[in-house]
Amino acid sequence: MQLQLGFDSFDMPLSVQPKTKPKPKARAKPRSLGLAPQVPELDAPTMAARLEQNPDYRVLRRLAPALHFERTAQGPVMRVLILDTETTGLDHGQDKIIELAMLRVDVDISTGLPVGEVVVFDELEDPGQPISKEVQALTGISNDMVQGKHLDESRIAALLDGVDLVIAHNAAFDRPFCEARIPAFSKLAWGCSFADIDWKNEGHGSAKLEYLALDKGWFYDAHRAETDCHALLAVLCEPLPSNQQSGLAKIIASSQGQSYRLQATQAPFDAKDALKSRAYRWNADQRVWQTRLDSEAQLGAECTWLKTNVYAGRVARVHIEKMDALVKHSKRAGELSLREI
Repeated sequence: MQLQLGFDSFDMPLSVQPKTKPKPKARAKPRSLGLAPQVPELDAPTMAARLEQNPDYRVLRRLAPALHFERTAQGPVMRVLILDTETTGLDHGQDKIIELAMLRVDVDISTGLPVGEVVVFDELEDPGQPISKEVQALTGISNDMVQGKHLDESRIAALLDGVDLVIAHNAAFDRPFCEARIPAFSKLAWGCSFADIDWKNEGHGSAKLEYLALDKGWFYDAHRAETDCHALLAVLCEPLPSNQQSGLAKIIASSQGQSYRLQATQAPFDAKDALKSRAYRWNADQRVWQTRLDSEAQLGAECTWLKTNVYAGRVARVHIEKMDALVKHSKRAGELSLREI
């Protein structure tokens, strides 16, 4: 007889549960002290250089006036005067100059770039009449600033001595004012950086000096004569996309040739859209559409276009004014003629 001790009364064997390791406690994050991460400070030129490497950014720099050019002339030079005026208004017959600024610089003809020193002239003049609030706001020149001031005519005469070409941005405005105040300006050749360069063809959306400078990557405090002169000189030193020559070279070349003002005399009214699209401008005083051409070849081609597209093959007579740089952009007439087309 076996003794029942109860050990075999279990239906299933006892299972031994493995010991599990406790999960490691997550490390507590260090408490933030509210301090921003330390970033090394960068100087402005370095920051600008880094931004320029990103196509989503464009950097503008304040224009630094150039007072000396280290280049050495490779051949003959032309003495050029960059000029700008501030006036009491738009009418040279009634309004007066209140500021005249000029930069005299020698330009290497072979490169079209300035060399040597830049001689600066900038003076105010009392116009003898009140400066309007609009002009004061535009130029920053007040009546108090010009009171009792006069342009130094002897210094101007010395500066004009030996000058081969005067360049202004919109010379048709500045030249009559300058000639009315200083008659010696009428004996000089003039070029216009606004009219003598086709800025639209060179890829610019506007021919305004401020916009041209912005397109080149510069900003400046506009509407003071000397600052505008420095901006114009900087813009004209840059190469033009069409042929890689400088703006100075382009204006110098233009000044050495003849130009022509062609008037579409008695053009029919229904031709106005065609004339306007071809860059003709309406002369309100003479009530005629007119354009400017830079060579005899262009003049001939334009007369052919007029006969076909404006006069419909009919015989017509057009007015032509032949001009050189001594007359261009002035109020004086050039050599006038009629041409039958």
